Amino acid sequence: MTGRNGRTVRDLRRSNRTAVLQRLYFDGPLSRFELGPITGLSSGSVSNVVADLVADGLVEEAGSVDSDGGRPRTLLRVAPHSGQMIGVDVGETRVRVELFDLTLTELARTERPLTQQGYDADVIAGHIRDGITEVLTAEDASPERLLGVGVGVPGIVEHTAGQGAVVHGQTIGWDAVPLEELLRSTSQLPGAVPYFIDNGAKTLGQAEMWFGGGRGARNAVVVLFGSGVGACLVSPEVEHGRALEWGHLTVRVRGRRCRCGAPGCLEAYAGAESLLARWREEGGRPPKGTDEETALTAMLAAAYPPEGRDPDPVALAVLEEAAEYLGAGLSDLINLFQPERILIGGWAGLQLGTRFLPAVRRHATTYALRYPAEKVTIDLGRLGPDAVTVGAAILPLADFFARGGRRAEPATEDRHPAWRAALEERAPR
Repeated sequence: MTGRNGRTVRDLRRSNRTAVLQRLYFDGPLSRFELGPITGLSSGSVSNVVADLVADGLVEEAGSVDSDGGRPRTLLRVAPHSGQMIGVDVGETRVRVELFDLTLTELARTERPLTQQGYDADVIAGHIRDGITEVLTAEDASPERLLGVGVGVPGIVEHTAGQGAVVHGQTIGWDAVPLEELLRSTSQLPGAVPYFIDNGAKTLGQAEMWFGGGRGARNAVVVLFGSGVGACLVSPEVEHGRALEWGHLTVRVRGRRCRCGAPGCLEAYAGAESLLARWREEGGRPPKGTDEETALTAMLAAAYPPEGRDPDPVALAVLEEAAEYLGAGLSDLINLFQPERILIGGWAGLQLGTRFLPAVRRHATTYALRYPAEKVTIDLGRLGPDAVTVGAAILPLADFFARGGRRAEPATEDRHPAWRAALEERAPR
């Protein structure tokens, strides 16, 4: 049956389930009495939805509270063990894979360092597949409980009908890499388990908006500062965020050559890889045989030594200039989008931390228009170095909520013939 607005009874039930699940997830434990006003549902609708969710094992009792003169009210919460998600961060120095329960409590994790093979797509896909197997084995989890696998990657992600998620990662040498197809081709997961692949800055933004420094903001920009630089814009028009290739904003005409091949990108002056390269070019001595995170730590120690020791003038100059470039880059975001908040995350952003932040704020204010600059706050993200992985795990969780707490239906054979055929071949005869 279809209503005047085109919504069916099934749509209405799904919407009601979504509303109750989300409120219990973010604000619970709550009683049935409390759920009515904050979801806009009648008491009868709340009771019916809760009964459905309890029957499905998604909601459980969590104690009780006294009521005014009546019987104690039973509190409800989302059942943590009713589902699991996997989050994957394809970073600059490693691939991190984590298994979470439904409340995003970490159950298991593993990391695969990236070696000289770098961003070979088959190697990355192998790291992801092996990591998934490892975390599921470590937790003795059942793949059938998985709501999905979320993957954060560097680059632009195109969602196609034939190949699923295709990654255009110019800075890492990926030209239309069919990552989802690569993962499915040899996956040991059931075919019904969906993959959600998106830009790493967007998954970072998703995490900070749900659980970190962006919670409660209507307009925010979350910056991913690692080897490269990216950003995610969240606004009422872009509720789940839009990845911005902010690192490839031109900040100097005919400037330094960026990893993407273009001259003068912000990333060529502010990304961790470029900071270390400039320090080395101008006479600095980063430790040899170490990864970028260790080398950046050494650069910071050289620029800001303990009291009584002289700073390395080259390291200090490079970092101070990078702060100005970052501030100028943030001013463009402020002028273009007028956000309430800007949050800086990513391993390099968190490592530079509070020492770097005052200078970045000062330069952003100097270069931005006065009115929007007065209304924005610039702070560090709150979720630490695992934020991209958490955000990746949120992708299947958000889809699960949008479906009213029902799992994604298996795709039809004509949409995914390759992995459907592979599943049928492995099936017992």
